[in-house]
Amino acid sequence: MRNRSDPARGLTPGWNSLAVAAGAGLLVIFLAWFAGPGLFGISNDAQGTTVQAEVVQPAPCTGGGATETVKFEFGGKPTEGSLNGCGHGKGERLEVVVPDGASGDAVSVHAADAAAGASDARRPLGLALLVFSCFAGGMYVFLVVRGPRRMATA
Repeated sequence: MRNRSDPARGLTPGWNSLAVAAGAGLLVIFLAWFAGPGLFGISNDAQGTTVQAEVVQPAPCTGGGATETVKFEFGGKPTEGSLNGCGHGKGERLEVVVPDGASGDAVSVHAADAAAGASDARRPLGLALLVFSCFAGGMYVFLVVRGPRRMATA
């Protein structure tokens, strides 16, 4: 049996080293939580103005890349725009979002009820993965500080 002062034994991880690793992990999680949704690429901000539009030229849903022409009033004047969608009837009214700073005759709009690549489940999932990575990093630090285990010989 080796005593505590034996240099071949290596460092013994104590509560101090484990507390530092756990504290660093908790600090990272705390900062990530308060960084907000932007940390995980989630934006809840409206990216334009919602207006009522009327479908002028519908597009069938056969094939990909269907684009319909809609007309709406924006900035006090009638405007036509292209809607990335299909299956609406001619004269059908729907809500579209006009991007901020849109001007000119060819404005690209999207349906107001469509989500632009965001999911509310991404933030908790991203935070859970961050917690897991902090735990794994803490365990790695523990194993490095502990050093290799030697088998006891009989």
